[in-house]
Amino acid sequence: MLCARPSRSPRFSEGGEDDDYDESKTRKTNLCSFPVRPLPNNNNITKSLFLPLTILTIVIVLIIIIVMFRNNLVCITQSDHLNLLRMDGSNSDFGSLGVPCCRSKLGQTVEWTTKDLIMGLEEFIPIYETRPIKNNVFGMGFDHSFGLWFIARWLKPDLMIESGAFKGHSTWVLRQAMPEMQIISLSPRHPKKYLKKGAAYVDENCTYFAGKDFIDFGSVDWKSVMKKHGILDLSRVLVFFDDHQNELKRLKQALKAGFQHLVFEDNYDSGTGDHYSLRQICDQSYIRGGGHSCFRDSDEARARMERKKFWEKAVDIEELCGEGDSWWGVRGEMRDDFNHSNKEISHAEHFQNSRFVESVLDVYWELPPVAPSSLTHQTRYDPARAPDPIIEDGRFDLFKRLGLTNFETSVFNGYTQMVYLKISPTAP
Repeated sequence: MLCARPSRSPRFSEGGEDDDYDESKTRKTNLCSFPVRPLPNNNNITKSLFLPLTILTIVIVLIIIIVMFRNNLVCITQSDHLNLLRMDGSNSDFGSLGVPCCRSKLGQTVEWTTKDLIMGLEEFIPIYETRPIKNNVFGMGFDHSFGLWFIARWLKPDLMIESGAFKGHSTWVLRQAMPEMQIISLSPRHPKKYLKKGAAYVDENCTYFAGKDFIDFGSVDWKSVMKKHGILDLSRVLVFFDDHQNELKRLKQALKAGFQHLVFEDNYDSGTGDHYSLRQICDQSYIRGGGHSCFRDSDEARARMERKKFWEKAVDIEELCGEGDSWWGVRGEMRDDFNHSNKEISHAEHFQNSRFVESVLDVYWELPPVAPSSLTHQTRYDPARAPDPIIEDGRFDLFKRLGLTNFETSVFNGYTQMVYLKISPTAP
């Protein structure tokens, strides 16, 4: 399971090891305390030895002090997020606020590596520059566009299904990944309707269940549709959900239909979003990094309050916690149907939902941000609630070489922890 979390180092002392340093140890008398036995009748030799030994001792002491100082610098880690945060508010606290990670039943992980992702970026960036919808407000930005393209490109499915097309940007991304493969698109409104108002994308080789022909994903006779498209092996199908529906519901529907490879675009964090997400479901106290404290004077409350000053979508305790200190989902709600259905659930039910997900989950992988906020200048999502970025902090040379400086900052503001899943039924 790819759930990388940074290692924790000992907390840095504000004063360092020099706080208790004994000043008397650096006094001249001590520096000159090495026994220098004068030679008989030779004061000049004695004086000539005194100065070099003094200098040598000072050099040794300075080396010791420098080593001690460097060790202290190494100890400045992410655990000091509150102190560092006051400087610029950009430091990542991944894990310090409780970042959940869904556990797979077999402990499997994805095959691709960071190196593969960087190579993928190099290929995708020129493609993204040709996108027909330049201003995709309320749709996918660069990070998720790349993630969907990369996953489809890596899996090479025989058929791709998308639930929720909006203006057709995701359809275009899938087509760029697999130019010759079949696509099925389900959307209440046909993308061609948006052509009247501006840019949109309609794929000539896509089968649309949209507009007046719309059928919800859970109501499709998938056995018949697969037969019509000549698909015999459902493990060769990729399903992409960007429809803002209860992801537990969609997971069960996909499992019933026999699909294995799923991508959820809006995998909203606890306390956010308009539907019940997998990240919310897996946010459990028994999982390392999961669970939350609604105590107003807790470390988490203080950290959240600080981060709220810098990140638009950061969530403080007041927004996270509902009646009875319920924090699961969104303030204890299981949201669905574009936020039109807000069912209150108990933590016991939330707990059972997570156990079900674990029982069918083979792989869970959250797409990392492409680059840190120090490079993208995004201010919307909180980096503390995301995996480490693909391009490391400080790698402006790589960021520029790949061509990412050519894009406006706004294209990096749409990150919502998009996730890839591989699922299979629980063994009887």
